[in-house]
Amino acid sequence: MKAVSPLIEIRNNMLVAKNIKKRYGTVEVLKGVDVAITKGEMVSIIGSSGAGKSTLLHILGTLDKPDSGEVFINGQAVHQLNGKKLAAFRNKHIGFVFQFHHLLPEFSAIENVCIPGWIADRKKNELHADAAKLLTRLGLKDKIENKPNQLSGGEQQRVAVARALINQPDIIFADEPTGNLDSSHAKDLHKLFLELCEEFNQTFVIVTHNEDLAAQSKRVLKMKDGIFVAATL
Repeated sequence: MKAVSPLIEIRNNMLVAKNIKKRYGTVEVLKGVDVAITKGEMVSIIGSSGAGKSTLLHILGTLDKPDSGEVFINGQAVHQLNGKKLAAFRNKHIGFVFQFHHLLPEFSAIENVCIPGWIADRKKNELHADAAKLLTRLGLKDKIENKPNQLSGGEQQRVAVARALINQPDIIFADEPTGNLDSSHAKDLHKLFLELCEEFNQTFVIVTHNEDLAAQSKRVLKMKDGIFVAATL
C-alpha cells in the first residue's frame, strides 16, 4: 500500500500533532504523542490523573509549548508561532472551554461572550448580534443581560461555550468541561457538544474523566503514562 505523504496528512486533517514530548523537571509527562483529528470530529481524551491529558491539550491548544514535536492546526505550524502572531492565531482559530468557567463577574453574559470578538476588533453591532444569536441557540435568550452570579453552573458553562464559539474557531479544546457540573448538567453539555458538532461541523477535543460521557464522542483516545494506549474508532 502506498504511504501517505506527511504533507497530505497535514492538509487533510484539522489537527495533526507529531512526536509531542514534554518534561517538567525530571518528570517526563509526554513521551512522544502522535494524533490526527479531522474537521467535524468530536474526540475525547480519557485517562487517570497524571496521565498527561491536560498537558497535551494545552500544547495542542497553543497555551503551552512542547519540548519537541510539531503541531499543525488547519495546516498552520502553530509550534513555530510566538508572541503576537501566536495570540492572533489563537484568538481567531481556537476556542476554549474549561472546568471553571472563567467568566468576568462584572460583565453580563453577552459581554463575556463578546470578549474574544473585542480582542479581534470585530464590528460592535455585528458582534453583539452574533453573541445574542449564540446565547439564544444555547437556551439563554432570557439571560443575556444576567451577571454570572445570576446564572446556574450549567448556564455559566453554556456562556463559556458561546464565548468559545463567537469567532467561529476551527477547533474547540475543552478541559474537563463537565467536572464542575452535576450529572444532569454534564449530560446536557455533552449533548450540546454533539449538536454543535453536527449542526456546524465544529471540531472538538475534550479531556474528561467521565468515560460514560466520553463514549458519546465520535472517537475516544486513552492516555496512560504520557502516551496513547487505546482508541475507539
